[in-house]
Amino acid sequence: MAKQPGKGGILYIVATPIGNLGDISPRAIGILSQVDVIAAEDTRVSRKLADRYRIDTPMIAYHDHNERRRAPELLDRLVHGEEIALISDAGTPLINDAGYHLVRLAQEHGIRVTAAPGPCAVINALSIAGLPTDRFVFEGFLPSKAAPRRRRLEALKDESRTIIAYESVHRILATLRDMVSIFDAHREAVIAREMTKKFETVKRDTLANLLAWLENEPRQQKGEFVLLVHGRPDTAPETAELQRVLTLLRAAVPLKQAVDLAAHITGASRNEVYRLALRQSRG
Repeated sequence: MAKQPGKGGILYIVATPIGNLGDISPRAIGILSQVDVIAAEDTRVSRKLADRYRIDTPMIAYHDHNERRRAPELLDRLVHGEEIALISDAGTPLINDAGYHLVRLAQEHGIRVTAAPGPCAVINALSIAGLPTDRFVFEGFLPSKAAPRRRRLEALKDESRTIIAYESVHRILATLRDMVSIFDAHREAVIAREMTKKFETVKRDTLANLLAWLENEPRQQKGEFVLLVHGRPDTAPETAELQRVLTLLRAAVPLKQAVDLAAHITGASRNEVYRLALRQSRG
């Protein structure tokens, strides 16, 4: 590629498929074919994509373990006019993957940074989950050890936005058990597994039911997971509407069923609805 004397290069942040190789954009293919080098999270993984689209651009490894050492090397190439594409194994770089240090360095040195947008597991899962999409919070991977993970979930317990997190096959059951314990077993949630791949699974239910389902389906415990949890309702549960619904239901069905139905109808936490039912009984 011809260089322009005296001008820096360009750093492209290029999204790649999260499963189905057909999801890459024509613009992304063009950029990957024309840049001087591709900085890839795992060159062996990315080579499969390159071979599919006959991209023969040289690749170098750029990942979490070598990012701080390699970023200055790539910056030097950018300063001297080269154009570089940064990709991850799947999805959009920097979203829970390496790239932050390189982008910061490039911007600080006046290098143009631009993106070829495309697949992103967070957005893909949110778009098909059936949970509120207007406001959400992304937590990346939750801590791998139990105590720090539970502390993180405790901090999110009262979060009103939809909560999204990645989880690995090794910790998916433990994380769901913690969520059942901390968030309320009846909180609505979604498991999005192996998205865009042959065995894609998207299941929405209460946290307790999702845990039971997964425990009884060993085949569903494999792959890559995105967990989405409905945020806690913004409004206090003890509202006139909730009281009205709960009163009507208690007159028609047993207490437990009334609480379950009222929580489902109003979106309030089951624990809070149950406490309200007890207050009504005492009143």
